[in-house]
Amino acid sequence: MMRAGFLMAASAMALVVGGGAQAETLREALVRTYNSNPTLTGARAQLRGLDEDVAIARAAGRPGVSATGGFNQDLTQTGGGTGRNLSATVNLEYPLFAGGAVRNNIRAADERVLAGRANLRATEGDVFTDAVSVYMDVIRDRSIVELNRNQVRVLETDLQASRDRFEVGDLTRTDVAQSEARLALARSNLELAQGRLTTSEENYRRVTGALPGDLQPPPPLPQLPQTADHAVDVALANNANLVAIAAQIRAADRQVAVARAGRLPTVSAVGTGQAVNYLGTADDQFGSGSTVSNTQTSTGVGVQARLPLYQGGAVSARVRQAQALQSELLEQGVEIERGIVAQTRAAFATYRAALDAIESNEVAVSANSLALEGTRAEQTVGTRNVLDVLNAEQELLNSQVQLVTARRDAYVAGFGLLNAMGQAEIEDLNLDGGTALYDPVANYDRVSRRWSDWSDDETPQPVATRTVVVGPADQATSPVTPPAQ
Repeated sequence: MMRAGFLMAASAMALVVGGGAQAETLREALVRTYNSNPTLTGARAQLRGLDEDVAIARAAGRPGVSATGGFNQDLTQTGGGTGRNLSATVNLEYPLFAGGAVRNNIRAADERVLAGRANLRATEGDVFTDAVSVYMDVIRDRSIVELNRNQVRVLETDLQASRDRFEVGDLTRTDVAQSEARLALARSNLELAQGRLTTSEENYRRVTGALPGDLQPPPPLPQLPQTADHAVDVALANNANLVAIAAQIRAADRQVAVARAGRLPTVSAVGTGQAVNYLGTADDQFGSGSTVSNTQTSTGVGVQARLPLYQGGAVSARVRQAQALQSELLEQGVEIERGIVAQTRAAFATYRAALDAIESNEVAVSANSLALEGTRAEQTVGTRNVLDVLNAEQELLNSQVQLVTARRDAYVAGFGLLNAMGQAEIEDLNLDGGTALYDPVANYDRVSRRWSDWSDDETPQPVATRTVVVGPADQATSPVTPPAQ
């Protein structure tokens, strides 16, 4: 299995590539995302809920103890006299045999936990892919804004030069108008680019939990497969969505066995204990001179069996229903497999196309830079006009923007390919240095075998960080403030 340990070099690269020493690295952005993204923290909470299903399933195989108590006052009684009593009963029931329902419910719950862990891995990969995308969007859009800002400065200089030459009769009013129009268009493009940058920065905050500061260029991606077939093979072996659906299918098979257990007998050991105090009214209830004590106690133990003979077809319906759910999950497995194959091939194709686009746009930038230089030189000797220069400047800008975009697309597609292959998860990215990783097994071990009916957790509080500032006066109406109990 390939490992994407490339993020370990991100901090070191920050000291070498462009940007200040305090600029944020991709690794730092992913660590913050891992710790504070609500999609991830919500998925962890969902998995903790699945852990409790195991404890619930185990509880069905444990003893049950209940107690009842009551006070009774007779209002009328034939023959005269009234009585009262205070009673208490304790019942103990221990299931000895349930047709395999308890065992299969526990195993089904365990399989759903495994599916939940795989889904958490898949969620991590998707969220990290989203974080990489918004990180690269900000870098791209900042570069495009700077390119457009530089274009405005160049065109402002061109316009001033055109006006000066118009004043001395070297150019016509048409030449000046062309320069003015091109400058106005460049200013409009700059405003649009700044709007797109604001959108990218807000998306960055949505995913990572904070607005971006200075961002370092990302570290190089690890070596990726050279063919789409190789990438698909890796994806089919490692993709967490396939692991999750396989576990869900196994859980569904266990649920079929649970439904079939409804046809089998159940056996339980029972015990009872009862105490009745007639509160001094035994003679009133049983007659004067009776030998009935005012306080009576009794205990008993036994074994009870229940054998279902006919249930109106309900058991078969539940079995068929469980089988239909199993069939649905089997079909979903094929659908997920198809989706992973398509996603992997698409990401591979996009990545390779973006690499080719980078090479082509690098050639285009170099050629357009040379063409602009030559056009300006030719304008000075009269063989080119103002419009030729403006067009050459625009062609250079277009190729520069396309190069920046292609570099962004290649990196995002490459990371998306890692995600499709199941290699964009927390362990693959080496994010454990300096941050505590969430351990799903720890909560399972903590809760799955609990016996107590009183071992609640503390009232939940949001783990994900908010992106708005909430003052003390706003806390009472905050949508994430837990309601008063």
